[in-house]
Amino acid sequence: MEPELRVRRIHRRDLNRVWEFLKLVFRDVNRETVEYQRPRTKKRFLEVYEEEGVEQLVFEYAQAKRLEIVGYAECTFEISGSSDNWMNHRYFERREMRPLFVEELAVHPEFQGKGIGRFMLEQLEHLAKLRGLTHLVLEVAENNQNALAFYKKRSFQKLDAAVFMAKRIATEPELLPPRKIVAHAAHAEAKPKIARPRAKRAKASGDA
Repeated sequence: MEPELRVRRIHRRDLNRVWEFLKLVFRDVNRETVEYQRPRTKKRFLEVYEEEGVEQLVFEYAQAKRLEIVGYAECTFEISGSSDNWMNHRYFERREMRPLFVEELAVHPEFQGKGIGRFMLEQLEHLAKLRGLTHLVLEVAENNQNALAFYKKRSFQKLDAAVFMAKRIATEPELLPPRKIVAHAAHAEAKPKIARPRAKRAKASGDA
């Protein structure tokens, strides 16, 4: 049997395996970013499975009897109502954009460069077309150079995003450094006495 890439919707029995897969994929990226890119807390990940309007797709590498998760995609057809979403729907309305929001797109590190990411995007574009949507919209860390190059090569363009900025300021320690002081007299070193010559007494009159 020739190896093939399969896609299916996630099942409850997949949740723990997909969670471990996401931690593996984003482990190195998260070490270099201000905020964790993915995954969110496991509690939040499990909650997503129960939400309406969220598509969770599992991509598997199949060869002989081997079946391994090599990709995961999560998307919504409208802006999520979760409290951690700051996306402004008016931005898209003013531009007559009807996006498919890609919340997650992850490829196994050992399978990158084998066409898996391309197939995943084709699947998401297919879903968007079936829904009459006009764009795929996703978020990527600005210092994730491999991901940026991948998306730019496939005609993704930067929209409008907040950038974390930092400025170094001059700082001083809260506690002052040691300071030299004049030694107390009781603890001062004893100074050596210098012998002084005594004045000679005048000889009495009549002395020989």
